[in-house]
Amino acid sequence: MMLPGFPDAAPLAGLAGGVLIGGAAALMLLGAGRIAGVSGIAARATGNSNSGMSLSSAWMFLIGLPLGAVVVAMLGGELEADFASPLVLAIAGLLVGIGTRLGSGCTSGHGVCGVSRLSARSLVATLTFMATGIATVAVMNAAGIEVLP
Repeated sequence: MMLPGFPDAAPLAGLAGGVLIGGAAALMLLGAGRIAGVSGIAARATGNSNSGMSLSSAWMFLIGLPLGAVVVAMLGGELEADFASPLVLAIAGLLVGIGTRLGSGCTSGHGVCGVSRLSARSLVATLTFMATGIATVAVMNAAGIEVLP
């Protein structure tokens, strides 16, 4: 299926991915009573938090994230990605980490789990990081800055 103006879009793959993410978040909430917020789970795994799930569960969750991509690749899915330089990735990671601390959560916790529960705090956080991301891309495009090779 080709979308006008988006020749590389894969709407069915996006829909399938969204269903899997939503299902996994619902399963974690219903099965473990936990929000699938990756920053909180990463904080638990690295010892920066003592609350939430067990340490071993946090590590299993984090290990499972990239393993999902590996399984898709092994099943014949096409995984093609372009990454910025290691310096740009390190700076971006640091800024995201600061943002998750300031916003008391990340895109998965607020954007997927919080919005679906109609949390006012998560709605504000999601609108804020979406607006900031859009503004950042607009400024970078206007300035002719390109971070991908």
